Amino acid sequence: MRFSQTRESHEYQSRRLDALAEPPEVGHELFVGLSALRDTLSSRHHSRDFAFAHARYLRSRVLALGLIFTLLSPLWIVVDALVLPSELLYLTLVGRVGLLLGLMGVVVLAYVTHERIRRIRFSAGMLLALPAGFYLFVLLMLPPEQVENLVGYGFIPFLLVAALSVFPFTLLESLAAGLAMLGLLGFSQAVDGSWLTGRGVESMWLLASLLGVSLAANHFQLSLLLRLYRQATHDPLTGLYNRGALELHLEKVQAWQREIEGQDRLGSIPCSLLMADLDHFKQINDSYGHSAGDSVLYQFAELLVQQTRRHDCVARYGGEEFVIILVGSSQARALDVAERIRHAVENAAFSGLDGEPIPVTTSIGVTRLEQDEPAQEALKRADHALYRAKREGRNLVMAALVSCDA
Repeated sequence: MRFSQTRESHEYQSRRLDALAEPPEVGHELFVGLSALRDTLSSRHHSRDFAFAHARYLRSRVLALGLIFTLLSPLWIVVDALVLPSELLYLTLVGRVGLLLGLMGVVVLAYVTHERIRRIRFSAGMLLALPAGFYLFVLLMLPPEQVENLVGYGFIPFLLVAALSVFPFTLLESLAAGLAMLGLLGFSQAVDGSWLTGRGVESMWLLASLLGVSLAANHFQLSLLLRLYRQATHDPLTGLYNRGALELHLEKVQAWQREIEGQDRLGSIPCSLLMADLDHFKQINDSYGHSAGDSVLYQFAELLVQQTRRHDCVARYGGEEFVIILVGSSQARALDVAERIRHAVENAAFSGLDGEPIPVTTSIGVTRLEQDEPAQEALKRADHALYRAKREGRNLVMAALVSCDA
């Protein structure tokens, strides 16, 4: 059965989506040439799903390095006790206690945070900012003539710049942190009188060189992470999500639906599922060759992406079957989108490797994605609707028998 939906209700759904937090977003990372530098320069072009994977990777580094800093920091109190006068020791002791409490807080925050990307990134930044702040506090509080008696403190900027290479930060993030450490070193040199001396210039040069090495490590580490993410989650022929990544994304979309409904502001957000299959694809392979069949699959994938929106998800489910998640679309709206895709495929100029025209049609099954059901149930309903379309003549759009539209 087809359902009608007015233009006003479509626009209303669009305004609702714009007013809410962004749903899980699908992106396409590129990993060669200038694209690799673009993707490691900032996180602007990273998909939301990769941002989650990146945050989990970053969290493990924060926990490991945070524990190391937390265990080593109190040990330096013994050194301070040996080189500083007793009347000044309490200043460094106060700073050490504040640093230790801050580091423990960072470790706890990272430990209890799993999917909150901003909290994980905040904990990573604080892991570097706390030792730097401690060093700045000591420089400000101690008399200038006593600063030269500090042992090991001048190593802090170098240690933190070296630590940048442990984290998969973007180049801009690491550069900002590195420049802050250069500023901290410059301030310490102004305090102890080594600014623009031979020793001071040497220290600045060494720290700048170490920052360059850390930036290179960040680039290679993040680009490798991006490449591994793509290989694990994307189909190599079409560049779309593979089946495993699709199922994970479905779960995230359902979790997002539950989160929005729990806010009790605008009610639930409908989402729908399309399963599309190329008609008589075996005949295409037999008549034009498998290379031409691969070309048709690639062109079909491009067409599906062009016919959907940024927040929708297009995935290759297997063989010539593709799945589309329509975020914020009821089943009635999804039927309209499916019909538009079917018409676009029927009228598209598909061609083989030699440019020979290849007639292509598609059959599509449509169902609504319920937020409280296993994702496999929705996929099964869409699959049944798809095969009903094939049995009834192909080049058709068919809704699932069980509709949950209001």
